[in-house]
Amino acid sequence: MKISWPELVGRRGEEAKEIIDRENTKVTAKIISENAVVLAVVICDRVYVRVNDQGIVTRTPIVG
Repeated sequence: MKISWPELVGRRGEEAKEIIDRENTKVTAKIISENAVVLAVVICDRVYVRVNDQGIVTRTPIVG
């Protein structure tokens, strides 16, 4: 089961979300701003897709 997607850095956020949802059906991908503040709580069925103002993924999406 895939838990990280380094190959998605530089791709469009919507495209990355679709790929994550397809490759691991046990998680839900959520697009957020690269500067968004989130609680440091690990949730095993969540993947944050951090994007810049142009909607491009800036960090490796990982489960948690």
